[in-house]
This record gives sequence, C-alpha cells and structure tokens, in this order.
Amino acid sequence: MGTHDVDAFEFCRKQELRSGEASVAGFVRLAAETLDSSGVIRWSVQGGSDGRGHLQMDLHVAGTVSLRCQRCLGPMQHQIDSHAVVIVAADDESADELDLQLADEPVEVIVGSTALDLLTLVEDEALLALPPAPRHEQCTGDSQAVAPAEKKESPFAVLGKLKR
Repeated sequence: MGTHDVDAFEFCRKQELRSGEASVAGFVRLAAETLDSSGVIRWSVQGGSDGRGHLQMDLHVAGTVSLRCQRCLGPMQHQIDSHAVVIVAADDESADELDLQLADEPVEVIVGSTALDLLTLVEDEALLALPPAPRHEQCTGDSQAVAPAEKKESPFAVLGKLKR
C-alpha cells in the first residue's frame, strides 16, 4: 500500500482525517489538463457517516492551476476550491442502489476498497473542478487574441439592390 492508501471502510468508521499538499506535477491526469504543471493542490479527507449510517468521506480540494484561456489563448490562473461528499459502498450492486436512493442529493457514490488511494480521489475532484472551457472574465487583448471579423455584406443584399 502507498502512503496515501487507506482501508476506506475503517477510515470512515474511525472518522479519520488525512490532509496534505501535492504538486500539480504529481497528478498525471491533472497536469495533462493544465498549461504547465506548476502549482500545489491542498487537500483534506474526513471519514464519517451520514444520518442514515452510510459511510462517507468529506473531501476538500483547493489550489491554483494554470490553464489556457479559450478566448484569447493566453495563460490564466484558475482557483480550485471544491468540496464533495463521497458515499462509500461495499460493492457495485450496493453502489448502484445507493446511487438511485441518493439521486437527488449532491453526493457521489464509489465502491470502497481496503486499499483506496486518497490522492486518486483528490485528483478526480480537482479535474471535476476545472471549467470545460476556461476563459478570462475579460481578456487583455494579447497579441494571440483573435481579432473580431469585419462584418461582411450579406450576399442577399445584392438581391435587395436589384429589386429597386
């Protein structure tokens, strides 16, 4: 087991807490989505159970990553600050049942294991917190920015002139 592997069931039953920091470069999938792999992700995972006795993990992920603005193609910093509740099921069948029962609640259901890598959960949550099309609130007009196209005359405008 790695240093961040836990028995998900015992982790929740004992209400354990783990936290730390990890470099963006250490997350292969997250680094592939960023402009560069600089930055640090801070995370914490707290085990417990909900009011109905379902084992759960409260996951918090925060940090800044560098993305490419889809409007001007320049670099931009994106602040990740995400919280998720993950319900831990014993097997696929239980996970499917819980997913149906909790469909209206803002929780995710996963199949737990005795060697669950917490950093995989952290990376998943960081990836889900990325915008699908990152854009600056207002682009600065970099030289790479695409200039707005001049308005062309409609080909049908010629027909309008012929009508006169």
